[in-house]
Amino acid sequence: MTENAITWLTQEAYDRLQDELADREGPRREEIKKRIAAAREEGDLKENGGYHAAREEQGKNEARVKQLKHLLEHSQIGAPEADHDEVAPGKVVTVRFPAWDEEETFLLGSREEAAHASIEVYSPTSPLGAAVLGQRVGDSATYTLANGKEMTVEILKVDTYGG
Repeated sequence: MTENAITWLTQEAYDRLQDELADREGPRREEIKKRIAAAREEGDLKENGGYHAAREEQGKNEARVKQLKHLLEHSQIGAPEADHDEVAPGKVVTVRFPAWDEEETFLLGSREEAAHASIEVYSPTSPLGAAVLGQRVGDSATYTLANGKEMTVEILKVDTYGG
């Protein structure tokens, strides 16, 4: 995520992240502190695996707290304004790959949405996501695959995500 980028989240995802932050700043943080204190009482910290494991978990927890705070501060609930047939974050997009005559439907959204979505999620910054972003039903878009080849997709349908 770039420094000033907005992440669009559903209300459900925003609430989940708020709940996770509250847990990590409260009960989880306290539990880790207790484990560190108990491990310290065992003596020699150089040879104390429990102490080192708890400290490592503490570092991971604090890193996630920082990440969640940043994400919540730089997110908006809903989706950016877009016409009903325009591809935008928070929209469900159906594309056709003419090269294979196959269709795929996915949500253009954040990885925070992907964790709980019942549909495939592509980031707006992924090659496919960036290619279709701003396109409309009936448009074609081309993007570069990891192997360097180009792939063209046709936008067939754009819907609002229902969660």
